[in-house]
Amino acid sequence: MASFTKRGKTWQYVVSAKPKPLRKGGFKTKKEAQVAAAEVEAELRKGVVPNLKPQPFDEYFENWLKLYKGDIGLNTMERYKNTLETVKDKLGGIPIQNINKQSYQAFLNEYGLSHAKDTTRKLNTHIRACVKDSIDEGLIRVDFTRGAVITGKPGKKAQDKYLEYAESKQLLKLTTERLDRTPTYYLLLLALTSGMRFAEMVGLTRKDFNFFNNTISITKTWGYTNKMHEGFGPTKNEQSIRVIKMDPKTMKKFSKLFDTTPDNIHRLVFYSPHSKYKVITNNVVNKVLKGMLDELKIDTITVHGLRHTHASVLLYEGATPYYVSERLGHGDIETTMNTYSHVLKELRQRDEEMTTNVFEKMYV
Repeated sequence: MASFTKRGKTWQYVVSAKPKPLRKGGFKTKKEAQVAAAEVEAELRKGVVPNLKPQPFDEYFENWLKLYKGDIGLNTMERYKNTLETVKDKLGGIPIQNINKQSYQAFLNEYGLSHAKDTTRKLNTHIRACVKDSIDEGLIRVDFTRGAVITGKPGKKAQDKYLEYAESKQLLKLTTERLDRTPTYYLLLLALTSGMRFAEMVGLTRKDFNFFNNTISITKTWGYTNKMHEGFGPTKNEQSIRVIKMDPKTMKKFSKLFDTTPDNIHRLVFYSPHSKYKVITNNVVNKVLKGMLDELKIDTITVHGLRHTHASVLLYEGATPYYVSERLGHGDIETTMNTYSHVLKELRQRDEEMTTNVFEKMYV
């Protein structure tokens, strides 16, 4: 039940609610107060407690980040902090209740004018996760990020970030021929055959390798830049903690490596005593990779491109996006679908031909 009181020249309503009544004043007429109170009562019947005090979105996002993302890796946290700075700069002071689909789309469009499309997509992903929790808390009713159009400047073409299957075979052959030179070649071999992130690979210890089952356990990372944690740290997300199946030939080569090289205090597979960070650095690996690709007359990609190569090869060979998502440790299937949309579009034509052939054969 609601009650109404005239306070000076304006009206106020009081709606019964727990843990305390909801009050709001400033209405010019009693009718306006009655309409507003009816809306509040309707929300209460749905189980939604209206937050009558406007909450700036930047403040909510910052509190949400501290509450829900406290245990993510430093690299990932830096990206979330960048999103927070953007929210403060562009949406600072605006109550989350006042943001609608149109104003949010205008925000994304403006951001996309000076940023790559992939960067805009990551920004939207961060904000969408926060908005979904705000809906669960009853702060807002409508997900203003749903259906948002991602805009931005064209980044590097997806097909330039990975090797074709034939190129992968060439690189794999040359890499295995040079395994006796330095452990860097073992890291490149693992990047191509496992699809792991760089921080995950340099965080591997000998006990993570199960040579009986041909599996590798990924449970941690290692800080390899001054922007990361020192030593061992958490994986990028909860889904990144995983056990992946490996091919026997790759595992046999690592078994030989462990048998023929000394161990170290942390049991790190890619230990480097001369490195500031005690592991092989990303720059060193990329230089070696570039040298081999130049030798093979293949366009240069980074070691992270080998992760894309691994995923693309699996998709082309018939692996489901769900399996690839789990193997790569993606936070959700949507990340996989967006990252490899170029591959999936090509596979669609193959699937269409397969579909027509299947039912054509049924007539025989």
